[in-house]
Amino acid sequence: MACKHIVTISRQFASGGRAIGEQLADRLGVKCYDKELISIAAKESGIDPEVFNEVDEKAANSLLYSLSMGLYSFGGSYGSGQLPVNDKLYLLQHRIIRDIADQGPCVFVGRCADYVLKDRSDVVNIFICADMDYRIKRAVEQKEVKENKAEQVIIKTDKSRANYYNFYSGKKWGVSDNYDLCINRTGLSDSQVVSIIESYLAIL
Repeated sequence: MACKHIVTISRQFASGGRAIGEQLADRLGVKCYDKELISIAAKESGIDPEVFNEVDEKAANSLLYSLSMGLYSFGGSYGSGQLPVNDKLYLLQHRIIRDIADQGPCVFVGRCADYVLKDRSDVVNIFICADMDYRIKRAVEQKEVKENKAEQVIIKTDKSRANYYNFYSGKKWGVSDNYDLCINRTGLSDSQVVSIIESYLAIL
């Protein structure tokens, strides 16, 4: 099907959101942006991508202070070196996401893309979740997480993503009101979830 929408995918850790985003983009014939945004941000800023990887989707507790002090604005310079790396990455990704969206349909995974693009009418926001048992199994099999640590890693990662989203967007991560479609993918294959999203997009 011809894609006329920009799709954002928010996801619980080990729910398969990234794989679903990649498959969806492939079926729609568009690009999927996830970790690629870090590479673009690193190239534009000259900062080592490994530095950005360390703080990816982790909030700094300094953005509101920085804004209140007038150190930078979303439309302006990235500051005079006074910003934490977390904030620099968020601001870079914020602009990059908007620039990419202006070029046409695509899929974004995570990184507050739904919030960044909230003023656009062509954006469809998806949230992918799954039962804990499913996520533990997937974390062990696909993310090389030790089984006895899997639940702890999942809870910690979800908390980190929630803090990041809540801090930078002022909204609450995972609450259904913030998304157009929420899918509990437990018992469904990645391909089945992609088909559900495709069918939803087709009726819009």
